[in-house]
Amino acid sequence: MTDSLPTIVVVGAGFGGLQVARDLRRAAARVVLIDRRGYHLFQPLLYQVATAGLGPDQIAYPARAILRGQQNLDFCMTEVRQVNLVNKTLETGFGEVRYDYLVLAIGGTPNYFGLQSVAQHAFTLKDLSSAVNLRNRILGAFERAVQEPDAERRRAALTFVVAGGGPTGVEMAGALAELIRLVLTKDYPRLNFKDVRILLLEASDRLLSGMPPKLQEAAAETLWHKHVEVRFGAAVADYDGDRVLLKGGEVIPACTLIWAAGVRAAGLADRLGMQQARQGRVPVERTLQVAGHPEVFVVGDAAYLEDGMGQPPPMVAPVAIQQGRVAARNILRALAGQAPEEFVYSDPGTLATIGRNAAVARVGRWQAHGFFAWLLWLGVHIFWLVGFRNRLLVMINWAWDYFFYDRGARLITSE
Repeated sequence: MTDSLPTIVVVGAGFGGLQVARDLRRAAARVVLIDRRGYHLFQPLLYQVATAGLGPDQIAYPARAILRGQQNLDFCMTEVRQVNLVNKTLETGFGEVRYDYLVLAIGGTPNYFGLQSVAQHAFTLKDLSSAVNLRNRILGAFERAVQEPDAERRRAALTFVVAGGGPTGVEMAGALAELIRLVLTKDYPRLNFKDVRILLLEASDRLLSGMPPKLQEAAAETLWHKHVEVRFGAAVADYDGDRVLLKGGEVIPACTLIWAAGVRAAGLADRLGMQQARQGRVPVERTLQVAGHPEVFVVGDAAYLEDGMGQPPPMVAPVAIQQGRVAARNILRALAGQAPEEFVYSDPGTLATIGRNAAVARVGRWQAHGFFAWLLWLGVHIFWLVGFRNRLLVMINWAWDYFFYDRGARLITSE
């Protein structure tokens, strides 16, 4: 490569950014992939790390190993602090980086809707460290409870509140119920498990809003069978680390609040100096370019592009992957002097698992719930994991858990 080649900078090694980098492997350009972490994270399985089903290394893979052999690419592990759209530069932890084309695949972060107390005290599922911290809190709660003489404090320690009835909240609540009912009951034989409560709070009147009503009802029923208390019309107003206050005034003593109630664009979107849409997302044209800056593309959770119904595509991995492909093609077309193409989302369907032998699936008009949907969920997630080693380890862990009701990753690694 020579200095005369254009520089394409991709920020973010998530689903969208990784797709862009891969699709530019034959571009006559210098591609620079920047991420503050040195790995690609399979975020849909973070809840399994939090519930001791998988180890952190099984859902992450080194970015350099994924892109090994791509001659036109350099990886830089650093944080992007600022973007200067006028000068076409990025301010990073290692200094200034210039670009000719820029792809922002910066992902999302929890949306607390202005609830600072929740942001301070609640647990989230946004990265490996937060998932491990949540695992420590869940397992540590049982260690504290078995030693706690006060009945009220013990019940509060064993009360787990999950806020948000989307796929993350539903999957987290179901996995937590199975961890407790099938595994921890054997680890703590002296503990009275009647003190354990798992509550799933949803502010609206239904779970899994993107699913058909039949599957929403099936998900709620399955959770009830797993002893998860599903509460509709329940919005969190405050949380001090010991008590959850609902907007209706109800107080729930609970030492653990798991926040899965919303996502917004990552913080870098706030520092672009441009108007933002809902959830802090960056408005883009149908070609995924930023208005007034055709050299800048935004893909994934941070991109805001309305469909014919006035709704943006969901903040999920398939959207990021498809947008990444279109952004890469449009950069290649720009290099060739051709007009860009428009992004059209092709919905592959929606899957959500609720634990052992239970899932809901919608693919086009086809709907299913139960064992077959669960098998489909397993296959899809194994397929999208990066790296043969990770796929093999995840399959072994899932098989071990399925047949022996045991989770080897239930380690408390910090206080």
